[in-house]
Amino acid sequence: MQRDIVQRPGSSAASTGAQPAARTSLPGNLLAPAAARRFVAAALAEWSGLGLPAAVGFSERLSDDAAVIVSELVTNAVVHAGTNVELLFRLEEATEDEVSALVLEVSDHHPARAVRSDGSENGAGPDSAAAPGEPAEYGRGLELVATLAERWGITYRTGLKTVWARLPVDDWNPFADARAEPGFQHGLRAAELLAPTARRALRDDADWAGRGALSFLAEASDLLAGQLDEDIVAALAGQLLVPRLADWCAIWLEPESGGRAAVPRLAKVWHIDETRTDLLREVLEGDPLRLPERVGTGPVSIPWPGSTEDAAAPDGSDGVALAYRITSGGRTLGAVLVGREGIARVPDEVTALIEDFVRRVGLAVGAARAYTRQATISRILQRGLLPSKVADIPGVASSLVYEPSDDGVVGGDFYDIFPCPNDRWCFVLGDVQGSGPEAAVVTGLARPWLRLLAREGFQVGEVLVRLNRLLLDDAMEAAEAAALMVAAAGGQQSAESGPRFLSLLYGELVPLPDGGARCTLASAGHPLPLLLRPDGTVRIAAEPQLLLGVVDDATYESQSFDLAPGDSLLCVTDGVTERRSGPVMFDDGDGLAQALADCTGLTAEGIADRINQAVHAFAERPPDDDLALLVLQAL
Repeated sequence: MQRDIVQRPGSSAASTGAQPAARTSLPGNLLAPAAARRFVAAALAEWSGLGLPAAVGFSERLSDDAAVIVSELVTNAVVHAGTNVELLFRLEEATEDEVSALVLEVSDHHPARAVRSDGSENGAGPDSAAAPGEPAEYGRGLELVATLAERWGITYRTGLKTVWARLPVDDWNPFADARAEPGFQHGLRAAELLAPTARRALRDDADWAGRGALSFLAEASDLLAGQLDEDIVAALAGQLLVPRLADWCAIWLEPESGGRAAVPRLAKVWHIDETRTDLLREVLEGDPLRLPERVGTGPVSIPWPGSTEDAAAPDGSDGVALAYRITSGGRTLGAVLVGREGIARVPDEVTALIEDFVRRVGLAVGAARAYTRQATISRILQRGLLPSKVADIPGVASSLVYEPSDDGVVGGDFYDIFPCPNDRWCFVLGDVQGSGPEAAVVTGLARPWLRLLAREGFQVGEVLVRLNRLLLDDAMEAAEAAALMVAAAGGQQSAESGPRFLSLLYGELVPLPDGGARCTLASAGHPLPLLLRPDGTVRIAAEPQLLLGVVDDATYESQSFDLAPGDSLLCVTDGVTERRSGPVMFDDGDGLAQALADCTGLTAEGIADRINQAVHAFAERPPDDDLALLVLQAL
């Protein structure tokens, strides 16, 4: 990314100061829009990380709008100009007269070919003439820009044409859509802008035989690919089809399981005339669409909904209705029904394009279902790997925070607190390298082995020595077997293939007669625990030692100290210490110790909440790793 300093037009550097900007050049092909979106997202993230005043107003809504606008402008330049594209993205700080704003400038090198207007390749932008009785149409890109931007315009120079748009920062409310699901609302909004309501006279089927079809499929693939919910995929698909390729459409989805006896679910219905959507849905719900097995993925002619040999449809409409099977991996996932009113035949170019589009819908639905299955299995497996409850320690308050990363894959973090003979109470915080089935196998073996070894009376260091040998023998073989099973089932092995190392903090507490407890613990490659005294001093409570599962003859030593009344012991996994904000980690410069010192006087629960909040506030993005922390406080 090239960065420079620009000035607001018509201003002096003395009055406005330096303005951050980012520039890039994009090739004139169908990969350019996606590259432009990534470029804009990276610039926004960088400016947010710099702590610029205007960045406070950055919201997900604003980011989405900037991405949609740059995508449309770059697409317009590539499709209609066919040259390389120059992109300038800058942030204008607020002045007395203007709020902060993002400004996008997209330039191409074909000034003789203006932005497309009504059916013409040579429209002249905002002043183009419109058909009698019709509002002016400046091309899909500029109609969208006019909808979203505060101001926009076109500048012609020798050998260069630039379209710019200005989006105010402070005017956007990041909580405007708080009551709706963010992914659903933003996805639908993007699809709606990609396919605004249009008059049938503007639909030109001849366009779909050329670059219009390629651009449509590229943008549709990019939009559908990021969705992890099949209903959102169905909603986006309907918005993309209507009105660009059809007057209405309906999408059925087969149940995840149930065989041929199960009834397909009508997931979404779209109509170019919103007042007729409910009537169309009512007609279609009475006759679920399921194509015969012998039918492939091509179009199948279907009777017009609601019509019979003796009577027309309830709304008096007629035309052509075509059905397409939704498939993925050889399995039928549902069907798409599209309709065009008032015609007897849909051109072959359009039917072929819809078939290609439905194929992409199938891939997106299949991916969404695979993600849902994996996330469900992971949640069930995660519950089985963790204790249903942790024990209460006499004279010691405990507070535990555990947040698995939201990636749909079972993680490697685990914890436990359990009683042992001779009035001992043991606590564990561990982290298996990597994630997925292989890590889950190691986690599933390590926790019960720890309980067994502790209850057999082994001392803290000896427990780790024996656990290390067990991991090198049985656990790693089981993890390798799990990896082979995943591969044999056609799944994807974790990127961290090979040995599964385990970092572990293990200790035991023995309550003392006069209050507090005697604490003995050892850390094997784990973030070191911190001890907070009532006077606010913080010290490290263990010595670093080798990870478990590395060498079979490793020895481990323990450290002992008194946890006096008012003392608090903080134990965390690397999801806390290695939480990143750009190149900086949360624990850089003893950040965790400083955060703990600020917790002086708080209860165990208060300390856990305060540290958890500090970790989340450290970066704008949600944590991308499992997060676990345990606080033990002597009463």
